[in-house]
Amino acid sequence: MKWDVTVYRDTAMEYAKALLAQDSPSGFTGRAVETAEAMARDLGLESRRSRKGNLTIFVPGRDHSKKIGLCAHVDTLGLMVRSVTGDGRLLITPIGGPLLPTLDGEYCRIYTRRGKVYTGTILSLSPAVHVEDDAKSRPRDDKNMAVRIDEVVYSKEDVEKLGIAPGDYVCYDPKTQVTESGFIKSRFLDDKVSAACILTALKIMKDKGQKPRFDTEVTFTVYEEVGHGGATFSPDLSELLAVDMGCIGEELTCTEEQVSICAKDSSGPFDYAMVSRLVELCEENGVDFAVDVYPHYSSDAAVAWKAGNDLPAALIGPGVHASHGMERTHWNGMKATLELIGLYLEEE
Repeated sequence: MKWDVTVYRDTAMEYAKALLAQDSPSGFTGRAVETAEAMARDLGLESRRSRKGNLTIFVPGRDHSKKIGLCAHVDTLGLMVRSVTGDGRLLITPIGGPLLPTLDGEYCRIYTRRGKVYTGTILSLSPAVHVEDDAKSRPRDDKNMAVRIDEVVYSKEDVEKLGIAPGDYVCYDPKTQVTESGFIKSRFLDDKVSAACILTALKIMKDKGQKPRFDTEVTFTVYEEVGHGGATFSPDLSELLAVDMGCIGEELTCTEEQVSICAKDSSGPFDYAMVSRLVELCEENGVDFAVDVYPHYSSDAAVAWKAGNDLPAALIGPGVHASHGMERTHWNGMKATLELIGLYLEEE
């Protein structure tokens, strides 16, 4: 039976906003994990952290004959200080694959290892049209962009006195907004909006007094954006459903108002039987969906396979426009994703 999730719109959006408010580029995810951990605790669910930082929530099912897995990731794209220039700007190196031209002019926070946080702005090294001849044409990449710190600094030594050094994280503003027309637009919807959908599904089950059919492990990974988040799932999982952003663009059929089911990404096809089951669940229950092939994409499911996990896996997620840039999806896409998660968990 398909869930009526309409009344959970505010819950899903609040979960998403709470996760998006926490800076969490890969390797610096403590605040986001703590937020998800607190949400699970509020739902009366037990969780544990792996040694590398993944958060796993155990949800007991009605049938203990097998254990299934759901996953999403709470790590995001980001930047790190590479070096400091002679005039006190911070040169950067990307974490994951941010669309760097979209960062020109973005506000950011610099986290030092002493616990101090400074603010700044990411800019081209030729930032002034009234001064530099190449202000409009200079490439926007990690060799030609830097952070201007909001402190009085004129030299490398001035920056060093602040305690800022190579290896410090630079986290840029997600700029999260929810519109009256039902859109949520923000950086890092990939993949915090999917994590919010899973947490909302767990709340729906609690409110309804329901359990999934099978014992379920929900894992929020913390290194997906750099390629190894899903390398350490429990070895006793019988199958894995990754919930990550659905792609929108040329030759793809998904919209922001649908749940996307991925048949194949850049790592190869997903399990045929699982994908077919997900399609059937949508068709039989009126869930708005699309099946697509993602040309430049990999997920925790592919990493789990490459790490040697012997289990079928599939991938779904709300359609997200402008991935790794200024992303956007719609409540209807989140709603369809929630519906499919519910059908999958309660599948008879």
